[in-house]
Parts: sequence; C-alpha cells; structure tokens
Amino acid sequence: MTLTRQDLSDIAAWRQALHRRPELSGAEVETAAMAAAFLRGAGAAEVITGLGGHGVAGIFPGAAPGPTVLFRAELDALPILEASGAPHASEIPGRAHSCGHDGHMAILAGLARALGRQAPARGRSVILYQPAEEDGSGAAAVIADPRFPAIAPDLAFACHTMPGIALGSAAIAEGPANCASAGMRIVLSGRTAHASAPETGTSPMNALAKLMPGLTALGRGGPLEAEFSLVTVTHATMGEACFGVAPGQAELWCTLRTLTDNRMAALRAAAEALAREAADENGLGLSIAYRDVFDHCDNAPEATAHWRRALEAEGVPHDTALFPMRASEDFGRFGQNAPSAMVLLGAGIGGPALHNPEFDYPDALTETGARVFIRLARDLLG
Repeated sequence: MTLTRQDLSDIAAWRQALHRRPELSGAEVETAAMAAAFLRGAGAAEVITGLGGHGVAGIFPGAAPGPTVLFRAELDALPILEASGAPHASEIPGRAHSCGHDGHMAILAGLARALGRQAPARGRSVILYQPAEEDGSGAAAVIADPRFPAIAPDLAFACHTMPGIALGSAAIAEGPANCASAGMRIVLSGRTAHASAPETGTSPMNALAKLMPGLTALGRGGPLEAEFSLVTVTHATMGEACFGVAPGQAELWCTLRTLTDNRMAALRAAAEALAREAADENGLGLSIAYRDVFDHCDNAPEATAHWRRALEAEGVPHDTALFPMRASEDFGRFGQNAPSAMVLLGAGIGGPALHNPEFDYPDALTETGARVFIRLARDLLG
C-alpha cells in the first residue's frame, strides 16, 4: 500500500484542478463530480453521490467481516479573493481554497489509490468527501441522509493542514480539539421617523449601543479551559444610509464560541436574555436566528491512540501543539456516534495562515499525509 511518484504527480495535478474551480458550501457540484470520478477510477467497489447535498462516499470493502472506518475530507471553498499568485490560482473571482480543503481531498485520493490496489483484509474503508464544512451544515446533513446508516462508522478520522507546524510534522492530542460556535443574528424592530422629530419614532440606537459591549462582556476569551467563552461582534447595521430618517430597525451579528457544547447552551441563553432585555427596555420587536452552528470537536482517546501509532510507525514527528483550537470544525458531529480524532499536518512555518488570500496548500504535504492515512487503514483493517 504505497504510492509511486506518478501517483503523487497525478494527485497534485488533480488537486490543482480542484483549486482552480473552488465552490462554496452547498454548491460543490463540479468538485463532487471530480471526487466521484477519482474514487471510481481508484477502484472503489461503490460510490455514493448526493450524500447530504453534494457529499460523495467511496467504499472499499475487505474480504472478511470487520469494523467500518471512515476517512473524511471536505469539498467546499471560501468566499475569498485569492492572492497566492500560484499558476493554478482560482479562476472564479471571490472564491478560493484558502483553507486547504483541496489538499485534504488530495491526501484521501492517495489513500483511495492505495486501497484500490490492495483492499483491506477485513471490514470496510469509507472515504467521505463531505459538503458544506465551512458553514457547519454539511456533517449533520450527511448523517441525516437515509443512506448514511449503511456506512455509519465504528471509527472516524480526519486531518487538517496547519500553517505554523513544520512541513512533515504533525500535532495530535486527546480531548477537546475544536470549539463549539454559533452565528447569532439579532434583529431589532422599531418605527422610523423624520430626522427632525426622532421622538415620534422608536429607534433601536440605545438597544444596539447596549448590546455590542454587553454581548462581548459575556465572553471575553482567555485560556481554553472548561469555562472558556468568547463573543465576537462581526456585523452591525442601523437604519438607512441617509440624513433625513431616524432609524427604525437594526441588525447585530455576533459569533458565540465555547470550548464545549454544554457551555455553549449557557452562553446562548445569556445572550438571548440580554437581547430580550434591551429590546423590551426600548419598546422594540426582537427576532433571533442562528446559522453557522458547529458542535465542539473532541479527539477520543482510542482514535487518538491510533493516530499516534500511525505517525510513529511512519516516522512523522508529532506533539500536542495548538490543541485545543479556538477555530470550529464540522467533523465533531461524526464523533457523537463513533470514536473519532483529527490530526493536524504541518503546512510549514512562516507562510500565510489559513483563510488568508495568499494561502495555497503545499503539494509536498500529500505524500506524508497519504502515507499516514494508509498506515492507519492498514493497522486497523489489515
């Protein structure tokens, strides 16, 4: 179960083709088609498409009964204007694979080639290309798909490329790996008035002025410990852009972030109570909605131990750096029904960060990443 230089060249070219045509969450039509075609070409016994939207799963069965092991990567890109200068840079203005998802797909493409040549001795390997990771909706949609129970895993694994870790090194740790987060949209509704007679209307100004510092005071960040919480105001509007009208409506967007799901429930309740109080004090209507909701991601001890053994067997240096992370990750939902763990694979030190317009996944990482996934599959399934 090894990859040749030709394999790595083919996969790099495929990854760069994906990079040129990035698609946003829920719209990964072309990306999913390329993933399905690759899995079929690699020898998957079955390829499921349209899973939870545009998800794709390739199934590689073994000869004997055994566990089902899920290996997951993401399909979607970001609404960012790329500035990497790479020859294979995005051809679609305002969209880019600036989070390395195309690279994660490439690493699992390497695993697919290896599994196609040498099937597992037992059980099943399932390579899942998940849609809509960036907005937190994809994993839930995949799990809710009526076809998912047939491939539900006994163990689940994923990786994320990570600038700041040396190329060829990794990080893995037990316990909370990624924070829970939720995008909260607050709408305050009053009544507009002429700017010369604001007293005849109902302005959301005072409520908005109270909520911005009030919400951020609920979560000030700090050490990533059990009681960690952070509220970040990300967007605010009030009224129209004119001088003749006193405003009658305002919107406030903020991101709530906690280390665990339990702590998130308490933070949401406190934020909602503060919004109701501000609206009631000022005679305003109130609506609250959530989107981009992520459960926290936890690295189970059993799954983490499997990662460590695979890294050590392949001679990949690793530590626990960067865990837990403030950033959120949709992979956490798969861990609610099966032991799961995510490893961070170093993209190098000194380069652009994730979600930076200049970031481009380093193709040199694919060989290391695929080699570790292949070792993991071989250790678990023979």
